[in-house]
Amino acid sequence: MTGKDVPGLEEAKHAIPLGTKINVTFLGNEDLEMRVAAAKAVKDLGFVPVPHISARRLSSQGQLEEFLGRLQEVGATEHIFAVGGDPTTPEGPYEDSLSVIRSGLLSTYGVREVSIAGYPEGHPDIKAEVLDRHLEDKSAALKEQGLDAVILTQFAFDTDPVVRWIKSVRDRGIDTQIRVGTPGPAGVKRLLGFARRFGVGANAMIVKKYGFSLTNLLGTAGPDQFVSDLSSLLAQDPSAGSVKLHFYTFGGLLATSEWAREFSAAQS
Repeated sequence: MTGKDVPGLEEAKHAIPLGTKINVTFLGNEDLEMRVAAAKAVKDLGFVPVPHISARRLSSQGQLEEFLGRLQEVGATEHIFAVGGDPTTPEGPYEDSLSVIRSGLLSTYGVREVSIAGYPEGHPDIKAEVLDRHLEDKSAALKEQGLDAVILTQFAFDTDPVVRWIKSVRDRGIDTQIRVGTPGPAGVKRLLGFARRFGVGANAMIVKKYGFSLTNLLGTAGPDQFVSDLSSLLAQDPSAGSVKLHFYTFGGLLATSEWAREFSAAQS
């Protein structure tokens, strides 16, 4: 959710199990008050806030400490997501999420678990070898500081690169829990817009496998097939370790949470 999505969270709360982790973004057009208020709303409603820290958006160490301090006041620092962020040029001393982790400040403000980004299909602006090295470095830095870690991936339409990437992560000795990103139900045109923005593969064959067609941009699509296929593939590979899901709510919190509830009920 974003800082503006508190009304949407209120609307969807009946469909979200208590204790669910809900990430709160760190957008350039939102301010400190909005981010803290959103994290507090998540906490007050019985969920687990996971505020984002966008490294390249931070103008100073003081801004990072102010943000962490305010989050700690509302009980929202146990879980955070450290990410580089959109700006090409850092606005302050942190060029990437690794530099935020290495600052040593997180545990000072009560952080116990840090989510870090994973990119099964790569990143449009970062070379694969750099992504691999940073994943290893961040995992090692968190372990050295006694902090738990979670790898939270970019969303995907195709299970094949996701499964290959999970295997490569495990082959490098990283046994951290992986939360595979998938969009909740949303309009096809909206999904493709986010795919282009984030460099996610979305050719005709891939999206047909996911469950929609490029010729019907007015329709909607959900992750039913993707989740079912991923579950089947991972069940065949015990070395995959702990793998869960992370939902990107491009179609709204209510639509995503209701889909998850209904899909889960159908499986049981």
